[in-house]
Amino acid sequence: MTFTRTTRTLDDGAPLRLSVLTVARDAPVWIRAEHGDGVAQVDTVTALARRAGAAAAVNGTFFDAEAPRDTGDPLGLYVAGGALLSEAANGRTALVLPARDKPAHITELSSLSRVTTDHGVSRPVDGTNRTPGRIFGCGGTGGDRLGGIGPPVTAPRPGQVCTDQDELVEFTTEWGVSTPVGVRGSVEALLDARSTVIGLRSPAGGPLPQDGRSLIGTGSAAHWLRENARTGHGLTVSATMADREGREVPIKGSSVLGAGPALVRSGRIMINAAANGVSAGASGTRAPRTVAGIRADGALLLVVLDGRRPGVSEGATLIEAAREVRALGAVEAMNLDGGGSSTMVVRDRVMNSPSDPGRTDEDRQREVSNAIVVVPEPHR
Repeated sequence: MTFTRTTRTLDDGAPLRLSVLTVARDAPVWIRAEHGDGVAQVDTVTALARRAGAAAAVNGTFFDAEAPRDTGDPLGLYVAGGALLSEAANGRTALVLPARDKPAHITELSSLSRVTTDHGVSRPVDGTNRTPGRIFGCGGTGGDRLGGIGPPVTAPRPGQVCTDQDELVEFTTEWGVSTPVGVRGSVEALLDARSTVIGLRSPAGGPLPQDGRSLIGTGSAAHWLRENARTGHGLTVSATMADREGREVPIKGSSVLGAGPALVRSGRIMINAAANGVSAGASGTRAPRTVAGIRADGALLLVVLDGRRPGVSEGATLIEAAREVRALGAVEAMNLDGGGSSTMVVRDRVMNSPSDPGRTDEDRQREVSNAIVVVPEPHR
């Protein structure tokens, strides 16, 4: 694993400082996702690296920083510890970090969760670990609508919030100790560690069962729970992921961070901004960026491009970021969360200059939803 820092000159003479972490394919490390005490809680990259015992880390997914109850909810797909903790904004690009000793890869992913009763009655689960009815980034399961009106929104809309009055949302212990207070008429089924229903409450909201989970229903989903969630009977939740060709991608043992757009495909710059719902304005504006790339030899590149520092490092557009990471040898690459979130930590030190206000680089760190951490394996 190597770290380098360099300053490049863009075509118009603007400076761009890059912090580059290169993790060889055979490095004795585990690369995975890390979040704080709850999947929708925020912390600095330094704190997340310390929590994981990591030698290095960068910020991960985009997140909902303005939710009324769950600041830090990842935008779209997030898998950690082999468990689906946030559903996909379907079709959005994701970085897949499989079980150890397998190479990382980048692809567009969708997810599908279902709940099934002991009697074989099933229903889609709209979301995981988020406030029912609030779909940050849109593009999920069911009737997501902008402003609650118009046709369903099936494509990702980063930065926008869709609503859905008829939702079934799963909460795991990775959410925290209590579920959010539900709307009038909502129903919550409480499940123990064996997925057996141990009780219902209405309206929803309250302590999660220890080592268990719950399902909150609103609208027609609340009616479904009243009809099918019987105390003493099972409600089994299953989750799958599929790539853009429809092939199933294993969840077990993986970490997956949805973000996007893709920047490089098979060694060519191919920015799928529209497919990820990214506007031309956002993709063409120079800003701090965090990028993940994969070289032909399987090495993972984690790159932070500093910005918003006139005369020092002015940031990059998406196409400029793609050119820089391809110049580092990436044959596949994607954009992660950027702006004030862009942070790289190596051996407990912030190695770039985050763009939020503060006296020092450590002070300028933004609290983020999750991070990609590189954890040494001393016994390997």
